[in-house]
Amino acid sequence: MADASSRRYSDAQIDDYRVVPGHAFPWYPPLRLVLRARFSHPVGVFRGTAGFGFWNYPFLMPEGRLPTLPRVLWFFFASPPSDMPLDQHTPGHGWKVAAIDALSPRALWLAPLAPLAVLLMNHRSLYQALWPHIQRRLSISEAVVPPELEMTDWHIYTIEWGTETARFSVDGQVVLEPASSPCGPLCCVVWVDNQYLVVKPWGRVGWGLLDVPGRQWVEVEWLAIEHEDGMHHDWHD
Repeated sequence: MADASSRRYSDAQIDDYRVVPGHAFPWYPPLRLVLRARFSHPVGVFRGTAGFGFWNYPFLMPEGRLPTLPRVLWFFFASPPSDMPLDQHTPGHGWKVAAIDALSPRALWLAPLAPLAVLLMNHRSLYQALWPHIQRRLSISEAVVPPELEMTDWHIYTIEWGTETARFSVDGQVVLEPASSPCGPLCCVVWVDNQYLVVKPWGRVGWGLLDVPGRQWVEVEWLAIEHEDGMHHDWHD
């Protein structure tokens, strides 16, 4: 991505979303995603969002699909003014891992209560007491990637997506275990863009675009997905 402007959305992306009704998302657990990658800039300099992993295209709606709630399992970077504090112990921006399944039956059970829950979250004591229960219902798991694992260095990133739980690791060092395991199927995605997102439990939601002078990128040397049934997918630089 080069010289992105806040006047226009800029996205460099590779994914394996398939425009085939009923078969758009090819991946489901149990499987393992492993890739070797690095970023052009460190945390604090990189702008916009970027990352890699699995998701269900909840908002971009390719080929006219309707919006849906998110299912994700990925390494995710977001720069300020992005602010998505979905876990009480994890910052709302930065370089982290995240798992969400807002489409699970126990999450959908909360839907009729959502307007009331948003109002209650505006009271700090109620937010601290109630949000952990809501977070579990939404299958939200997050953790910061340790700062000594510089984004600009080459690392081997691994997502082990099990049927019950998931695990994230970098160079064999576990970052989060156990993490929530979203239901599949999902598609694999690697991207970098110039947007920011604000999503807060107490109802504040925002979106916008950033100026990104010069070039910034995610370089993936190789990527492999190994599925338990023998299905295998390789991407190479």
